[in-house]
Amino acid sequence: MSPRIILASGSQSRRAVLTAAGVEAETIKPNVDEDAAKAAFRAENMSVRDQAMKLAEMKSMKVSMRENGLIIGCDQMLSLENEAFDKPVDLEGARDHLRKLSGKTHTLETGIVISENGEPVWRYLARPKLTMRVLSEDFIEDYVEKVGAPLLSTVGAYQLEGLGAQLFTRIEGDYFSILGLPLLPLLDYLRVRKVVPS
Repeated sequence: MSPRIILASGSQSRRAVLTAAGVEAETIKPNVDEDAAKAAFRAENMSVRDQAMKLAEMKSMKVSMRENGLIIGCDQMLSLENEAFDKPVDLEGARDHLRKLSGKTHTLETGIVISENGEPVWRYLARPKLTMRVLSEDFIEDYVEKVGAPLLSTVGAYQLEGLGAQLFTRIEGDYFSILGLPLLPLLDYLRVRKVVPS
């Protein structure tokens, strides 16, 4: 009998990616205090990449301690010149993010960890790089006005699957990882575990 698959996340986009790929997963929010964890990591000068992996592991482990199955934890952090960007808290913060990213290349440190029986059993880090074109103030204002509140749910204040596509001149890395879920390596692992057909 195949193990349960549980996505330790409240992210609708991650759930949608799994569902579209034919992976049936339950969703359980891990209730990890991300702000406190990030503050501790940054006090230790942990790299942005390691912060993303550690948060993914924390989410996976938290649910794995109380639920049976393969528990998928994910986290994505934006790194610009080794500075971590969190989700903007308001639309002015979104404008500020866009101004800082304008004309530069940033990395989306996208970590995924699967835990089983309270132990991590698989981990993967994807590092897509995105180059944003130089944005005019008029464009930023128009973009923020059109997209609005959904900008606050994503690091960098963009969603590539919508108007955010207009922000970029170059993208290196796979689309699913940019959306926050490294789907192709995940599917490889699930095939090894005979959870999805090979």
